[in-house]
Amino acid sequence: MADISSNFLGIKSPNPFWLASAPPTDKKFNVLRAFEAGWGGVVWKTLGSQVKNVSSRYSAVDFNGGRVMGFNNIELISDRPLHINLEEIAECIRLFPDRAMIVSLMADNDRKSWHELIKKVEDTGAHGFELNFGCPHGMTERGMGASVGQDPGIAKMVVEWVMEAASIPVITKLTPNVHSVVPTGKAVVEAGTNALSLINTIQSVTGIDLDTLVPNPYVAGKSVFGGYCGPAVKPIALKMLATISQDPVTSTVPISGIGGVSTWKDAVEFMLLGSSTVQVCTAVMKHGFRIIEDLCEGLNNWMDEKGFSTINDFIGKSVPTLTHWEDLDINYHHVAHINQDKCIHCGLCYIACEDTSHQSISLTYGKPYNTYAIKEEECVGCNLCQLICPVDKCITMVVQRKGDEYVNWKEWQKRGLPLNDH
Repeated sequence: MADISSNFLGIKSPNPFWLASAPPTDKKFNVLRAFEAGWGGVVWKTLGSQVKNVSSRYSAVDFNGGRVMGFNNIELISDRPLHINLEEIAECIRLFPDRAMIVSLMADNDRKSWHELIKKVEDTGAHGFELNFGCPHGMTERGMGASVGQDPGIAKMVVEWVMEAASIPVITKLTPNVHSVVPTGKAVVEAGTNALSLINTIQSVTGIDLDTLVPNPYVAGKSVFGGYCGPAVKPIALKMLATISQDPVTSTVPISGIGGVSTWKDAVEFMLLGSSTVQVCTAVMKHGFRIIEDLCEGLNNWMDEKGFSTINDFIGKSVPTLTHWEDLDINYHHVAHINQDKCIHCGLCYIACEDTSHQSISLTYGKPYNTYAIKEEECVGCNLCQLICPVDKCITMVVQRKGDEYVNWKEWQKRGLPLNDH
């Protein structure tokens, strides 16, 4: 079988799956259960100044009958005493020395506080730090969390403070609540961070109770913007991860990917776009720690099928395939094809194409059912019919090039070719 072990900045773990800094990593009881189940590492829930959390704390967005497509929380950093957290971290390391123990930190915004917290955590034997520059709620008014990550200058200053005191690897966690994660990423890499992780949660309102008229979660008739995560944020996380992997400065350090990882396929996608480890939270809060078995088995089987011996063989392999729109091949063309043997005659493709796209599907009325066919001369290959079809592989996209040579938009303009040539 393939070797799925991970070596991230010299921090070794039996697999690349870590639990993200969140409620599942807030205490020894949870972390030991996770390690017993087989998780490769954890990022201990953020430590810092003493806080008091509120009730309730969570809300969610359901979709199409499924629970928790997106998850929202207004929970702060660990509200347990620092000395108890430190004692439990040391105990977990003693009992499972082969697992990665990263500790998330969010100190007060001054050099002395960071140095003192770093020293206390290093004394536990922790393997690395993750700097929480992303918490979008409840800490920003203190000059912490996202208020640091949204300002490259402040983020760079704090990382410089950290690097003065840290003797173990430092990972800086980036906030997605910005136009681009690259400026802050570049700033903290230039300041000396050893690695990056992303994304933290996205500021959100998941919905409003139509009886109380108060957004969720409900706290005595009030609510606040929360941090959004779960499967719904994966496309955003992948995009932001890709921009970090493409940049010549930020791509020089390892990346830990976060944001909606629920299956081994999700994890592979993150790794193909440059992450060396993946962090999971919402999926375990919904399904429990045992999902690690499926994650490891799925990754192993896929690597065997593809012929990859180690995870390093495919990390970042998809990054070069992301280009600019103006560099795409205009002569590359798709036409949809409906497999009549698989078609269930629901008409969804026809309705979508007729009402919202290019009127490229014909309808033939009949008994006992209607039939549908592609008007090839009208089809622009947009994929909509394939995406909404409820039958797997009933509609496929067939390549029909418009020309033999590769021509991008810039070349098209340079040659003065007519826009309606296709």
